[in-house]
Amino acid sequence: MSGSEPTLIPGIERSDEFTVAPPLVTNVGGTIGIGVLSTPGMIGMMEGSAQMLAYEHLPEGKATVGFEVCVKHVAAAAEGVTCRAHATLREVVEGRKLRFDVEVTEGERTIGVGTHERRVVGQAGPPTA
Repeated sequence: MSGSEPTLIPGIERSDEFTVAPPLVTNVGGTIGIGVLSTPGMIGMMEGSAQMLAYEHLPEGKATVGFEVCVKHVAAAAEGVTCRAHATLREVVEGRKLRFDVEVTEGERTIGVGTHERRVVGQAGPPTA
């Protein structure tokens, strides 16, 4: 958003659909026989949705960095399925600390759920997500 007021208002949301595929997949060292969404892969997708949600609503020259993730990985998602990462801005503290509710779902099933925090910082260039 260039030249306009920031619109980081609690309640804004973003969803991103993704396919469970490498490098998001693990087979737990071959112990489970199939590829599934790894916990780090799931967290990365959650963070990515929150990061892009914030970026879309920040003034030019600003970006965010993540500093806290608290999630539970509650179900498996098999390699090849389509999932959705969803982020909702829950709170803005002092205009620069952003608290998000995040989740990953496969259809109606919850795969992971939790919270994520980001801080607004100056930006060197556009995001690479």
